[in-house]
Amino acid sequence: MPDFRGRPHYTLSVNVRVVAGVVVASLAVALFAARLVAPGPADFYIEPGTGMVLIAIRPGSFMMGSPESEPGRNDDEALHRVTISRLFYIGKHEVTQAEWTKVMGSNPSHFGNCERCPVEGVDFYQVNTFLSRLNAGTTSMRFRLPTEAEWEYACRAGTSTPYSVGAQLTTAQANIDGRYSADVEDGAAYEKTLPVGTFQPNAWGLNDMHGNVWEWTNDRYGPYIPRQDSDPHGAEIGGKRVIRGGSWHFDANSARCGLRYTHSPQDSGFSLGFRVVGEPMAPRRRR
Repeated sequence: MPDFRGRPHYTLSVNVRVVAGVVVASLAVALFAARLVAPGPADFYIEPGTGMVLIAIRPGSFMMGSPESEPGRNDDEALHRVTISRLFYIGKHEVTQAEWTKVMGSNPSHFGNCERCPVEGVDFYQVNTFLSRLNAGTTSMRFRLPTEAEWEYACRAGTSTPYSVGAQLTTAQANIDGRYSADVEDGAAYEKTLPVGTFQPNAWGLNDMHGNVWEWTNDRYGPYIPRQDSDPHGAEIGGKRVIRGGSWHFDANSARCGLRYTHSPQDSGFSLGFRVVGEPMAPRRRR
């Protein structure tokens, strides 16, 4: 019989462990990929036609608006508790020029020729046309604009400060115009849109909730009702739609989580874009 004394005798076990490790790693990759594309309680969803990445936002409660002591606060930011009762998905970043062009066939952006920059120059009606075309190609997810409450909940990402990064915001943290900030010495400005994801995401993995471009919401503008509310949807009537988040063309105050700004739905401009929300749809029952 061969004498194995003094020779490595763990080759077989090492090989078994290596093979097992490869199998486990392969399964992990497959499961992760499934989580990326599967609607429901997954962490991410990838829209197959455009490649847009949406991040799952879990239900919860938060204080919407701002305290009276917050610098730059406006009277329409009454602080009140809101509950988000259902999971929803929201774009990791604003819809890009490339994603818009894949659906609409053209690019209206003032700062064109930048596929990873946010699309801008789109009005509320054009955005809803984009969403309708997106919805026509899927049965697993319904796409729409966020409500004000969903947008602010996602922007705050569990924080209660003026910005998700704290009490102040600079051009090292967001694409804003830092030349007019009253509370921080900055003096810088990029003077154009920047590729999405240039800056660090918030605690929930969302990029550019502050600055870059203003973002359309689905809500009509109206006063908050100062009471505990669940899944509010804005005013019933009104000619203005709420936009959120500030932009490269505005100062840090405009990018506060609680700040509300408005535009008529037919308005468009070089600092106005959007991000999408996705709602998982129940699978159709077979007859």
